[in-house]
Amino acid sequence: MKYSFLFILCIGLFVLGMTVIRVGMFNLSGKKLKGFLETLTSTPLKGMLTGTFITAILQSSSTVMVLTIGLISARIMTFPQSIGIILGTNIGTTFKTELITYNIGGYLLPFAVVGGVLFFTRKEALKSIGMVLIGISAVFTAMKGFEALAIPMTSVKAINSLLLSLNENVMAGIAIGALMTAIIQSSTAMTGIAMGFLTSGILGLEAGIAIVLGANIGTCITALIASIGGGEEARLSAFTHVWLNVLGVLLFIPLITPLAEIGPKMASAPDSQLAHISVIFNVAVSLAALPVAERFGRMIVYLHGSKQ
Repeated sequence: MKYSFLFILCIGLFVLGMTVIRVGMFNLSGKKLKGFLETLTSTPLKGMLTGTFITAILQSSSTVMVLTIGLISARIMTFPQSIGIILGTNIGTTFKTELITYNIGGYLLPFAVVGGVLFFTRKEALKSIGMVLIGISAVFTAMKGFEALAIPMTSVKAINSLLLSLNENVMAGIAIGALMTAIIQSSTAMTGIAMGFLTSGILGLEAGIAIVLGANIGTCITALIASIGGGEEARLSAFTHVWLNVLGVLLFIPLITPLAEIGPKMASAPDSQLAHISVIFNVAVSLAALPVAERFGRMIVYLHGSKQ
């Protein structure tokens, strides 16, 4: 019970840290990024590059999706313009997945102290930088917590049984990844949890890949919620995000084992292997969809547009 409580606290700390980083980065560049979204989306390629850049800056695909849907609801952007951005958010979100694999444990306390000092300054820019540093400290502290608690958590019978089932059944891993991500509203947090169990040797790489694939589906819930009451084009944009990830996952299920086999050739650390495979998935799916983006959009309209 104690370990479960601490693990939940680590999840909360991770999500809080990501939120603080996102707010800090948005305060530093939010207005400019919104302008990029409005103007640099004339073609799917421009939209994808813009979506990748903004998501990498804000460290949250969900935030970019919510911002995009808000612009659509306000009639500033159209549904076709949003397709490229959606492709880009999937690529941009891999930057934070790669980031959390770095070992910066020795800098966490200085980051937190400097961040705390900057946060209480009067200048808005310095305050925002302080928030980013505090958020980074929180995220990496939570990652250390995931790793430290991974083995003790297996003493809980239900969790041990669940982990064993994930190692034996990739579909269970996808389902758990999707469900947990929908609940905690962060695919990066879910990936971080998987990395913790991977590093401790409790989860196999195939199970970790399955969880990451599921997390890509679970993260779509935020856009669906944001589209409620936003009009038809906002709803179509949200469903584009859903279908892109669902179809991408379906295509990659047969590739889980081959990817797990080449993982050790890409990196020695299991968490880095998972991060690199996440990049491969998101980049491959977005690039595959780019040439057929307009047809993909017409399919979404056919499936989810108003039947009149």
